[in-house]
This record gives sequence, structure tokens and C-alpha cells, in this order.
Amino acid sequence: MHTSSKLKREFLKKWVKGLQICCSSKKEMDFQERKKKIKLCADIALASAKNATTSWSKSLITDAKKDGENAILVDKLLGPGSQYLKPQKTAHRTIANCHRRVRSKKILKKSCNVGQRRLKKIAGPPRFDLATYIAKKLVKKRTQVLKRLVPGGEAMDEFSLIKEALDYILSLRVQVDVMRSFANATELLNQSHVSSIVD
Repeated sequence: MHTSSKLKREFLKKWVKGLQICCSSKKEMDFQERKKKIKLCADIALASAKNATTSWSKSLITDAKKDGENAILVDKLLGPGSQYLKPQKTAHRTIANCHRRVRSKKILKKSCNVGQRRLKKIAGPPRFDLATYIAKKLVKKRTQVLKRLVPGGEAMDEFSLIKEALDYILSLRVQVDVMRSFANATELLNQSHVSSIVD
């Protein structure tokens, strides 16, 4: 696992490299395009700084490579020897198999409980299980929201999802800290430049 300072250094190095690649392109960009490129560079830099140790980082890079224009940036930013550029067929098969397995369990569970569900809809949950029923519903809803927020979360089980979400949150915090420091440093440089011109 990366220490925070090592991850910050690695992220900053890769992010600046990505920004240089975007700036060196001859295409003129408006504000929205520039904003998207900065976010894309930040996401790829953060994911590649994790060195393919997490599912969310692999998912971010895979999603970025789907767009042809972004794929060029990803390839340049990651470099020729990157493990992300190697075929990921086994990872996709594993995710697909896991998804198939979960789906099969759901189908089996549905077929076994058809009669019980009809009774529950008519009678509602028993009084003594009402709190448990409500708690399970809330957990299920929040898990679905979390699956949408974490890159690649749709294919994860609950345990993996929580583990990946915690790692993703910590990594995003590193990203925000570095970007904030970068913005503050740029602002200080601009202020000192303006004050030297005025004096």
C-alpha cells in the first residue's frame, strides 16, 4: 500500500506529465474541453499512481481507453512498459464470471421465493422484524449508490466494494490535497510576479 506522501509525489509527477501532453497538442480547446482534459489527466494519474493494485484504478484506465482520443493520452501518460497496456482479457472474464454468478444466484433466489414475496406484499413484514426489514432496505439502497460512485463498483461484491471505496476515498483526498497545493503555489507565483512588476 502506498504511503500518502509517496502517492502524492507519484500523482503529481504523472498529472503534470499529462497536462504537458494535453498542452502540447495543436488543437485549440475551449474552457469546457480544458476542464475535461485536466480531470481526465488527474484521474489517469491517480489510477496509474496506484500501480494496478485496485479494481477502481483498473476500471478508470479501462474506461478512459474506450474513447479513441483519450486512449492516445492514456498510452503516452502510462508509457510503453505499463501493465495497463497489456491485454486485460482475464480481468474482464473474471468480472463477467462474477457478474454471471451473482445473477444466477439472484434468479435462483427469485424462483424459490416467489410465493413468499406475494405473501409479504399482501401482509407486509411481521411487526417484530420491521426494524430489521427497514435497515436491510436502507443498506441495500446505499450499497447501490456506492456501486455507482466507485469506478467498476457494479461488478463488486459488498466486501470488495467497501474495501475499494475506502481506498478510492483516500486516493481522492490525496488528489485534492495535491491539486489544492498546486493551485496555491500558482497563485503565490502570480502574486509575486505582479508585485515585482508594480515595484
